[in-house]
Amino acid sequence: RTGFDFFTDFLMHPAVVSFLSGAAYGSASVLTGQPFDVIKTRMQTVEVRTEGTARASSWRVGWQLLKSEGIPGLYRGAIPIAVGGSLFRSAQFGFYETSLSLFRQHLPQHKILFLDYQILLAGMIGGAGRSLVEVPFELIKVRRQIAASWAWRELYVGASATAVRNVCLFSSFAFYMNLVTYALGEHALSPFVFGAVSANLAWLTVWPLDVVKSQVQSGLTPTAPLTQRLHQLYRSGLLFRGLWPGLLRSSVANGCAMEVKMWVDRQLAVHNARQA
Repeated sequence: RTGFDFFTDFLMHPAVVSFLSGAAYGSASVLTGQPFDVIKTRMQTVEVRTEGTARASSWRVGWQLLKSEGIPGLYRGAIPIAVGGSLFRSAQFGFYETSLSLFRQHLPQHKILFLDYQILLAGMIGGAGRSLVEVPFELIKVRRQIAASWAWRELYVGASATAVRNVCLFSSFAFYMNLVTYALGEHALSPFVFGAVSANLAWLTVWPLDVVKSQVQSGLTPTAPLTQRLHQLYRSGLLFRGLWPGLLRSSVANGCAMEVKMWVDRQLAVHNARQA
């Protein structure tokens, strides 16, 4: 074959395949998990402004929102995150797969049982790549979820908090995917269960950082360094505020999204094999 073929030479490039499958992951995640995410964000921000509402349960927060705004209220902030979700999750998986491929080619292999430093490094890079795209979409999403206004000059408010959370989150996600595969064997779990378990373990690891990120981007709390915010959350018992709706969102969204991502991966791989 001579000449350039768009599908074979571009769309089937490993880096492009990673970005496309990540985009499929992101779209499915937003569609299935948004109501839980709205409840989670409101618990972390609006519901902690006064002492009387600081302990409102996720069910109470969701029910009050449903009564006051109906179903549309549960999908507040869906548009910016639906647009941005495909982009930043495709960036996340694209940076991860590309950097891991480079590490496998050029760095020495060193493993202690399941612990693979190359996967952790690639996960950090994937999280950093996600942050480059995600911050403005996340800020708009958070402000829409709490019915607050935003300005163009604020689009990168919370950039450092988001970056720290994402680097820790996706490296943890990559670590737990590797751990689950090592412990149970490849394909021992369905894509849904595999995605849900790995994502929930990652979120449990970094949840206090997500609370900080939400509060910073909400604009409802005074400015303070990350360590001071974490200390304040610890003293007030709010380090894991919004955890249960967050884990429900993670289970449903990441389980469904992993099914979609793996289906896209398989379809692209089959077409690539036919073209070989």
